[in-house]
Amino acid sequence: MSGPVALVTGSGRGIGREIARELASRGCRVFAGVRGARAPEATEPLALDVTDEASVLAAAEAIRARAGRLDILVNNAGVLLDRAADVVALDLGTLRRTLEVNALGPLRMAQACWPLLRPGARIVNVSSQGGQLSSPSTWAPAYCISKTTLNAVTRQLALAGAPRGVAVNSMCPGWVRTDMGGAGAPGTAAEGADTAVWLALDAPATLTGAFVQGRREIPW
Repeated sequence: MSGPVALVTGSGRGIGREIARELASRGCRVFAGVRGARAPEATEPLALDVTDEASVLAAAEAIRARAGRLDILVNNAGVLLDRAADVVALDLGTLRRTLEVNALGPLRMAQACWPLLRPGARIVNVSSQGGQLSSPSTWAPAYCISKTTLNAVTRQLALAGAPRGVAVNSMCPGWVRTDMGGAGAPGTAAEGADTAVWLALDAPATLTGAFVQGRREIPW
């Protein structure tokens, strides 16, 4: 087992599926976190619900037992539950459910997998331009707030990982044609996956605590 060991959450479709496929094609041993969906070819399916602590801990234990380590964690699983443009009318239950998946899920995954990460390991959090504080959006406020929170999680994890040589970054895939992005999006899922794969395998090891799109840093 000479290649990197990777776990990609939300691998059943869309961007996550493309990330898992590309990592596998690059020689990684990929554990594909899925929930009721088929894992991509050349990956090892792993039943995983990022909102369920027992499921997350079981997944981390399965990787420990089967591979002994984790070199790459891609937190891709996410939901878009609102498209309303009025944060004042936002249903707080919708916000809680969105935060649970999009922000607490990645943190829960990082905490569970932390003991498996070796020096040089990388965590990639799939975020969105909707989470930028420098250029805020009024579209889908629950989703945008959750991605802003995810970016804060990224910064905190980067600080925690620095002494161990673990790089942690957020990335924006852009607007791509997936179930979430819709048929009218200009980009493909493969194009959306590109920066995540680059951060996982090819980016400078010194790049950490950054927000990246198109392989370039963008403002928070």
